[in-house]
Order: sequence, then C-alpha cells, then structure tokens
Amino acid sequence: MYEIITFGAATKDIFLKAREFQLLKNKKFTTGTGVCFNLGSKIDIKEILFSSGGGGTNSAVTFARQGFKVAYCGSVGDDLAGKEVIEELNNFGVDTKFIIKSSAKPTNHSIVLTGVGNERTILVYRGASEILKKDDVLWDVMQTKWIYIAPLSGELCHVFEDIIDYAVKNKIRVALNPGACQLALPEKILRRALSKVDVLLLNQEEASILTKTPFSKEKEIFKKLDQVCPGIVIMTKGDKGATISDGRHLYRAGVSKGKIVDKTGAGDSFGSGFVAGYIQSDGNVESAMQLAIGNADSCLRHLGAKAGLLKKGEKFVKVKITKEACAQNGLCKCKVC
Repeated sequence: MYEIITFGAATKDIFLKAREFQLLKNKKFTTGTGVCFNLGSKIDIKEILFSSGGGGTNSAVTFARQGFKVAYCGSVGDDLAGKEVIEELNNFGVDTKFIIKSSAKPTNHSIVLTGVGNERTILVYRGASEILKKDDVLWDVMQTKWIYIAPLSGELCHVFEDIIDYAVKNKIRVALNPGACQLALPEKILRRALSKVDVLLLNQEEASILTKTPFSKEKEIFKKLDQVCPGIVIMTKGDKGATISDGRHLYRAGVSKGKIVDKTGAGDSFGSGFVAGYIQSDGNVESAMQLAIGNADSCLRHLGAKAGLLKKGEKFVKVKITKEACAQNGLCKCKVC
C-alpha cells in the first residue's frame, strides 16, 4: 500500500535566463507590466535548465524526499519529453506505474522566462495531461492512505469528483489544491466535493473568489470556508506568509527573508510540505506549517520546481507562528466554546 498518491499535471519545463529581457509598463498587460525583447533578432541566453514540473509531479517529489512511499497518477505524451519526466520521477523514488503514455498529444511543456528581478513569465502548452479520463485510472490497484490532488484541467478536471468519491468510499484521506478549472465548476458540485476534503489549499485570490469576499477580510473568508470544508483550510498569501484554520484556531506565519531565485513550484512545495508534515506529526498543524514554509523557502532558493525540495530530517529556518483561539474570532466547529 502507498502512503500517498498524487494527481495533477506533468510537464517538461525549460528555464531560460537572459540579460536582454526588459520590462515595459503598459495598462494593456493584465499585470500592468510586460516582458520585452527585440523582434527579429537573436537573444543570447545566459542560462538554460531542463527539468520536470507540474503540480502532480512536484508534490510527488516532496513526499518522496520526505520518505513516503508515493506514486503519481497522470498522463504524458508518448515522446522523449514524457520518457524524461518518467525517468526523473523514478530517480526521485516516485512510483510511475499509474502514468498513462498517450500518442494523442505531446507531453505538457512550459517555457519559463527568468532574469528580470524575482518574477518570471511562463509560456504553457497544455498537452497530454489534459486528456486523462476516468477509465484510464487504475482504480482497482490504487491502494493508499492519502490522495493529494493538485490543480487539474481538461478531461482530468471532470475526474475531480470521481477521485474524491473513490477516496471517501475507500476511507482514504484527501488533500486538495484546486486549480481554476475546479473552482469554475458549478457551485453545487464544488461544494459537494469540498465537504469531503481533509485538507484544502488555496491562495488568497482563490479563497476570495470562492467565498465571494474581499481578500482583506481574512476572518470572514475563513468563517465561510470552515462552513464548506470540514477539514484543515489553508490560505497562502505570497510574501506575506499563510493563514491556516483547523476550525478551532487560526494559525498565522510569515516567510523567511532569503534570496529568491525562482518562484516556480513554490505553491506546490508549500501544499505538499504541509501535508507531509501533517502526516508525520499525526495532525499537528504548527509542525506541518513549519515544514510547509521551510519547503517552499528552500524551493524559492533554487532554479526549477524540484531542486530545492527538502529531504527528510534536513534542517531549515523555522518562523514564528501565532495561534488565535476560536473564542476570539467566532470560527468554532467544536460547539463547546
């Protein structure tokens, strides 16, 4: 039996770092700023790196490096990139027996443009990961204690509730980090799925959208999320850290102040780091939160989504965590306060 199986995208990531990338301020860009370089000319690349990525594989490697027996379930193309993704996962100790090789589409690819401050721009091709169907999953041999669901898209998004229902039926605990596709599902389906989740991971924007509440109103957001999800609810806030609710307390922590090399995979490293710590500590939220922040911080200090992921027992800087009782904020699920 596995300790955990992850679902989500598998990609071939290509990191390009160049001095010639320039910033251009313009309201036409969604973020207000664009990355520019000369049209019609050759751009010298200072550094290039090839690695695997995608939420499903990134989280799987965190669990493998933390000593768990882990498998990844997803789809890659029947191509060189797909073979390289599988080989890299095997090298990390992740079981790849649940990976489907498809000739219908090439493996997902991401081209990550870096070299302008701490930000990066990612060009994404969504390929084979999007065409995994319910019938492709080897349900009969999927014996595990936990399932970790990273953001899903395409056909795989429609398998979302099937995965959770399978887990509930087989008494498997579920950690969910929903992507835009899941969050866009009809409210009835989404609420039904969230009511069966043990750990829910959202960023601040996603939490705000899901609860229809301004993201500055943190307590109101958690009050609504606690009514929807019976388990642990996590809201990451970028460089402002994270807040976590267990229905009885709110836990808050900032981030370590270190040099950021690359932000790719930071969210995956936080979410999977929390779940790994939560399992290792038998449900201690503060211990899990420390590992989540440490794993994300280490990821941020390396180029690529997997290079900096912490190994079991590896030392990291621990941040201060504050704990606020439900009697002060009205979030109580225990019905005794």
